[in-house]
Order: sequence, then structure tokens, then C-alpha cells
Amino acid sequence: MAMAALRREGRRFAPLVSSPNPINAIRSTLAPAEEQMGLGVRSISTQVVRNRMKSVRNIQKITKAMKMVAASKLRAIQVRAENSRGLWQPFTALLGDTPSVNVKKNVIVTISSDKGLCGGINSTSVKISRALHKINSGPDTECKYVILGEKGKAQLIRDSKKDIELIMTELQKNFLNYTQVSVLADDILKNVEFDALRIVFNKFQSVVSFLPTTATVLSPEIVERESEAGGKIGDLDSYEIEGGETKSEVLQNLAEFQFSCVMFNAVLENACSEQGARMSAMDSSSRNAGDMLDRLTLTYNRTRQASITTELIEIISGASALEG
Repeated sequence: MAMAALRREGRRFAPLVSSPNPINAIRSTLAPAEEQMGLGVRSISTQVVRNRMKSVRNIQKITKAMKMVAASKLRAIQVRAENSRGLWQPFTALLGDTPSVNVKKNVIVTISSDKGLCGGINSTSVKISRALHKINSGPDTECKYVILGEKGKAQLIRDSKKDIELIMTELQKNFLNYTQVSVLADDILKNVEFDALRIVFNKFQSVVSFLPTTATVLSPEIVERESEAGGKIGDLDSYEIEGGETKSEVLQNLAEFQFSCVMFNAVLENACSEQGARMSAMDSSSRNAGDMLDRLTLTYNRTRQASITTELIEIISGASALEG
């Protein structure tokens, strides 16, 4: 292409044949054309790669900052989550955990996060919730959802909108404490009729590991029915009730307190798992951005070297054509 252009423009370069240094003369003549071209065919590829490198570098800065923020929040929540495990363990020792109990009204409480970029913790909770809904749905039973978190809402509302009883979002907008969670638990108990509450959350194990968990809270009527039927709950009759309260009143208070304690632990565990998963996801993203930067840098250097080599070949070819 360069030789054809030189032949077409032969008259333009004719005076340069008599020049003592034709290469410098050709270079000075071609310079205005390169300046007018700006980002021409030769420089557009390097410019695109350079813009891409700048974008990837900015994304890497963001992911590193998000990783540091997640690590800071994780340290703050982890201690409180571990301490909250002592609240619901006495209820498990007293009442047991009976996920296989047969009841007519099941309510699945799905705990998820309000923000994304935290791996697959929300998808895992939704999958388990759908599986529980399928198992506990039937002609003589009904199963409803109570959703905590924007991400769980976005997934379950697609195919189970008619089964959603209550939605609560922005749980972590304020500092999570027992008072706040107990108010949420009280709203659920007032607005939802249930025989069994099945709470689905992610239990924190480590920064890179979380365990999908289901906790079951029975209504006072079902607890009384199961205690009469025997089993572990039947041991409740061996306790002496003080204060003049009836057994039904004690079971009612016990069920409400159990649900608020389990909810408090579940929300903290899920928040801890969320920050750990986000920390791992942002660390992987930062490493991937670094690998991409290395590949783009290699591509940029190769493209730039190829452009320089092409220009030198064209200049030398033009000078040889003029001399010949």
C-alpha cells in the first residue's frame, strides 16, 4: 500500500530526489499528514488498549477498596455472631430441633442480603427455601414465604409472588442489635399465621466457607401437641411452673423469645457470611484485574512495537523507491 501511494504521488516527491538526504526530507513531508490523521489506523489500536488498561486499573482500585471495607465490617460482626450462638442453644437443648415435623401451616423465613457482589450466599438460601417449599406444600398443607433482604426478594418474587406473605429489606442499614431484630420478629409473629417457622440462613464458618442452615421454631400449640406425644419435647412436663402462669402461657412466651433469639443469631450469621463472601469475591476480582492488566500491557507493547516497525519499513521502502 505504501509503494502504491508513493507511485500515485510521484510528482509530489519528485523534487526530493535531488535532496542530499532524501530520508529526512520524506520524514518532514509525511509529518503533517500524520498530525492531520490524529488517531489514525496505526494509532487507534494502541489507544483502545490504553483506554482498556485505564478502565481495568480503576476497577482494580474499586475492588481493593471494597475488600478492605468488607474485612473491616467482618471483624466487627464476627465477634457478635459468635457470642449470639449462646442465645438459641439452650432452646435447642430444651425443645430440640424438629425439621421433619408435620404441620399444616409452614412459613419459610429466608434471610438474604440487600447488596450483591458477595458470591453465592443468596442463591444458596433461595435454593434451599424453594426445596423446603416444595417438600412442605401439598393438598392439605400450605407454605408461605417471609423474605428478609432485597436479593432474596428479587429471586423469589419471580415464580412465588402469590406465596410471599411479608417482605422486609434494609436490615443492615442501621447497627444490628437484639432490640431491632426482636421488633422484626414481633412483626412476623403478629402478621403471619404459622404452625412452624423454618428459618433459612448461612452460618459463618470462615472467610471462605459458610454452611447453609435451617432452624425450626414451632408454635405453642404444636409444642404442646408434640410434648403430649412424647419424645424430647415430652420432657417439658417434668419442669415445675412458677409464678401462677399456665402451661400455654409459658409456651407462648417461650416460643416468642426462642424465635427472636434464633432470628438475632441468624441475621448476624448471615451478615457475617455476606461480608466474608464479599471479601473473597473482591480479592478474586482484584487478582483477575491484575492478570488482565498484564495481558493488556503485553498486547499494548506488541501493538506499539508493530506500529513503529511498520512506519520504519514504509519510510525505508519509500526512500529506496525514490533512490531507485
